[in-house]
Amino acid sequence: MDAKFALYSAVDDELTRYEADVDAATLTRRETIKVPAIVQYAWPHPSRKFLYVSTSNRGPGLKADRNHNSAFRIDPVSGALAPHGEPQPLYARAVHICVHPGGNHLLSAHNLPRTGITVNRINGDGTIGPEVEQPAGLDYGIYPHQVMVSSSGRTVILVDRGNDAAKGKPEDPGALRLYRISDGALSKLDVIAPDGGYGFGPRHLDFHATLPWIYVSLERQSKLYVYRMAGDGVEPEAAFIREMLADRANVKPRQHGGTVHVHPNGRVVYLANRADWTVEHDGRRVFGGGENSIAVYALDLASGEPRLIQHADTHSFHVRTFAIDPSGRLLVAASIKPLDVREGDKVVTVAPALSVFRIAADGKLEFVRKYDVDASGGRTHYWMGMVGLP
Repeated sequence: MDAKFALYSAVDDELTRYEADVDAATLTRRETIKVPAIVQYAWPHPSRKFLYVSTSNRGPGLKADRNHNSAFRIDPVSGALAPHGEPQPLYARAVHICVHPGGNHLLSAHNLPRTGITVNRINGDGTIGPEVEQPAGLDYGIYPHQVMVSSSGRTVILVDRGNDAAKGKPEDPGALRLYRISDGALSKLDVIAPDGGYGFGPRHLDFHATLPWIYVSLERQSKLYVYRMAGDGVEPEAAFIREMLADRANVKPRQHGGTVHVHPNGRVVYLANRADWTVEHDGRRVFGGGENSIAVYALDLASGEPRLIQHADTHSFHVRTFAIDPSGRLLVAASIKPLDVREGDKVVTVAPALSVFRIAADGKLEFVRKYDVDASGGRTHYWMGMVGLP
């Protein structure tokens, strides 16, 4: 079978390619390559010839002093990856990266120890070029978690999550921070922060491909906010606010909103609900409850309004990333780590997994199967994604 896309799955510093059969809804594991450190995020070039991978040695007891972006060539037939040029150092871990729609710049978002956006030129051969110096005095907020560029290529949005109040420390407000971008250089455009950003903790957003709508998941509130773009800016008030959870009245600690993706056909939007709260049981920490699901919303193409149509169980815990294949027929969700779970009188360990769903014509998800991923030894299944092949 000739692959039409490749699926990549990262456990710490190992990046594995899977071949997919869309009709059978199956994944076949292929080769694994080593990258400079723990994979944080990855993003393909618009040409689909290159994959850019951000890595860091961050983790408990680690200094996060080896931070890089690396370029890889994508084999056009199989999707196999090969290093392409030298890794480029970053001043700090990049929690998220993206490529400008024009394919000429790579943007990286940083939150610790200093917030910021790094912009690197992408050379004509797809290798990563020098950093573009940014003007002094730009405000990057409290805790950025994503950086995205609008389809026009003129507006950059930094998704600033903020932080909940904790241990006597007050809440840090969140915001969507907008910048103009010209030849890689940023300038302040606007800040979207309802109620000063208090009670507003955005994590990720996705743009509608053809209509002026932005779908934003709020991590700290488990809400979906919908904004309308106005030219290169964004209207300050959300057009729609929707619940992400199935049972708000029974919410548990460590319940968070996650990744958001609009279906390629523009008619459906998907958001991840993730939970990994644990409680003590016979000397072990076991899952204490919460929602692990993909929330599915049908979209009104006249207004952009989302209408909840399904909560699909992920059959795993804490899905950090998920992706939709370019044909729009498969969704694969990736959970990050093993978790002990009570099953009657027993405690079993549920491994992190790639959960495979068929996407129906109305956008609803049908769970087909899952593939356990080895993340033993304290490792983390931190990122996965799909890239269509030329």
